[in-house]
Amino acid sequence: MLKSYITVKDILQRKHFESIEVIAGTEGLDRLVKWVHVVEVTNIRNLLNGNELILSTGIAWKEKKEHFVSLLEQLIESQASGLCIEIGTYTSSIPQEIIDIANRAQFPIILFNKEVPFVEITQDIHALLINRQYQMISDLERYSQALNKKLLTIEHYVEILKFIHQYLQVQVTIVFSNKEIQFIPDVIEHKRKTLLNIIEIKDAALKASSQTARVPIHLLGRNYAELIIISEERSLTEYDQLILDRTGTALAQLFLRDLYVEEKRRVEEVAWLTEWLDGEKSKEAINEYLAYHTPNIKPKGAIVCVCKLDTYEKYSNIDLTYFKLYFRTIFEQQGFALFAIEKRNTLVFIIINERSTSTWKSRMEEGIHRLKNSESQKKNHQLKQLIGIGKYESELTNIHKSYQTALETIRIQARLSSESESCFYDDLHIFRIIYLLNKHLDLSEIAHEYLEPVINHDKKYNGKLFDTLKAYLSCNGSKQETAKRLFIVRQTLYHRLQKLETLLGEDFMEPRKRLAIEFMIVSYDYLISSKQIKEKDREAH
Repeated sequence: MLKSYITVKDILQRKHFESIEVIAGTEGLDRLVKWVHVVEVTNIRNLLNGNELILSTGIAWKEKKEHFVSLLEQLIESQASGLCIEIGTYTSSIPQEIIDIANRAQFPIILFNKEVPFVEITQDIHALLINRQYQMISDLERYSQALNKKLLTIEHYVEILKFIHQYLQVQVTIVFSNKEIQFIPDVIEHKRKTLLNIIEIKDAALKASSQTARVPIHLLGRNYAELIIISEERSLTEYDQLILDRTGTALAQLFLRDLYVEEKRRVEEVAWLTEWLDGEKSKEAINEYLAYHTPNIKPKGAIVCVCKLDTYEKYSNIDLTYFKLYFRTIFEQQGFALFAIEKRNTLVFIIINERSTSTWKSRMEEGIHRLKNSESQKKNHQLKQLIGIGKYESELTNIHKSYQTALETIRIQARLSSESESCFYDDLHIFRIIYLLNKHLDLSEIAHEYLEPVINHDKKYNGKLFDTLKAYLSCNGSKQETAKRLFIVRQTLYHRLQKLETLLGEDFMEPRKRLAIEFMIVSYDYLISSKQIKEKDREAH
């Protein structure tokens, strides 16, 4: 690659600069030169755009030092590249004050010790600059073509970063929106801190330093990353910025391609797992899928876990991803392999058991306990969810049965007032019967048939008969234990029991009737939590 910039030092190697002397600002010889001007006036502040090399005979100031100082200060302020003075006709020496000002500003002052043709110098340098521009355009096109070829073969974005580093010979850094940072070439810790300080500069003026250049990488309407180049040895040019822009575009294409491939793979995987959950996969297909994705496991059965998220909460992709990773980590430690699917506000986990069948439930309980009580879940990433775990299936082709029972567990849990109820389908017992009956019968009407006299009495007299009935049945008819549980004297309990006998019949503790009443009490609580019984009460009144 032809060097994309021209410095004062480069120009000093050209024709007509054989007999020169640099008397000040030697540290500024690496300043960029974009044009050459002949200046023979002292008021030039509004005539320059920056990076001009100035040629002068000194006629504008002659021997007037204050005019010379004013001109020099204007050149420095206008970011000129340097000042070349022909010694002889109008200027014989340079005052020490001028030299001191130039040295402080690292502004080069070059003396021609003999007469030189300014016209030929400007023509030569302008031709050099114009040819260099044409060459830069050609180099930029070649770089773009090489970049496009790389996009067809590379597997990782780091190869693009190495390519621009080798081409421009600068430090390359990419900062992703999740704060992940990649340095090419890699740097030691001390240098890393220095670069991070440069990258994190918030001040716009400092951020636009001539030694750093940045380009944002936007994907799908959001800021995905920022590509940054840093040079400690030279100022960056427009050409560097153009190369940076082309590289940023190439990276955006690469990232978009990777996201598309990942999304396509994810959609295909979700489709496959969904068919498995629907019972549409054969044993051979399941074994082949597991052999490809988890080749080292030996399945001993499986269960499905459904996590239904609170629909009133808004969760970011980061929250969901974090939850899935945390869920996976916990249950893998308990001897399970997992596959996850997102369905609207629900996460579905197919959980493959790798250890003893006899301990699967205790290990699941331990995992659920850790999940709900971990410090990380209690902080910012906590998701409010109902968890339902379906039946354990020894045959992986029956995973759809576990899925359906997990969904049923969620539906039952959503109607229970107590959060202490188990999230396992196998532990719901009577609630499963109530759920099925309520699907096919008007269970609230049956519950009212048994319990309405007691409920109406409590409403009318603000009584405690319903609570007394529940406690008495729970204590298996023990009056002493019931009184203790209700914190009442036994005489009060006797009075309430007499009232219950009046309302329910003297035989309400007869085994079959008692069983029916207990069942209806649980049903009533279930219906109350699902608001069905409340609606019936409103209709009745």
